Amino acid sequence: MQKVKLPIKIDPVRCAAKRLDYQGIVEAKHMPRLAESSKRIVGDIEATLSLFTDAQGLVVLQGTAEVTLIVECQRCSGEFEYHCKAAFSYTPLLKNTIEDELPESYELVELDENGEFDLNELLEDELILSMPIVAMHPEDECPMAGAQMTWGEINPADERPNPFAVLTSLKRK
Repeated sequence: MQKVKLPIKIDPVRCAAKRLDYQGIVEAKHMPRLAESSKRIVGDIEATLSLFTDAQGLVVLQGTAEVTLIVECQRCSGEFEYHCKAAFSYTPLLKNTIEDELPESYELVELDENGEFDLNELLEDELILSMPIVAMHPEDECPMAGAQMTWGEINPADERPNPFAVLTSLKRK
């Protein structure tokens, strides 16, 4: 199967009416914030999208995005590959959309003046949110795993009298 480039702008209402499905790639050069969040992006971002109308009559955009990133281990400062995968469900913020009545599984996506949204930006946001907060090798692969990570000595804290010791003597009276 040939990998095709995904469109940059998508009109979700029109695409949902046609029940369109997309499967393709987004070039890594279109993801500058993701590149800044990692050491580098390996290959292109692979994504699948399905646009449809659900049982409540809401326009829904569901999909996945995945990419391999080179990230820095926060334990040993070495680099390793991290396979980043994100799954998402969105519904556009339309004039007749009441936010309180939306299912919790749907996130809102804002449309521009033409009724479209930027797919690259949405995929980039989802992948950044799927990255680990603290990137580390698996413990069995990290050279610093299990190593003593403290330097110097910590002086013991001074012993202070308990401020509530006075209350115990009052309690006995």
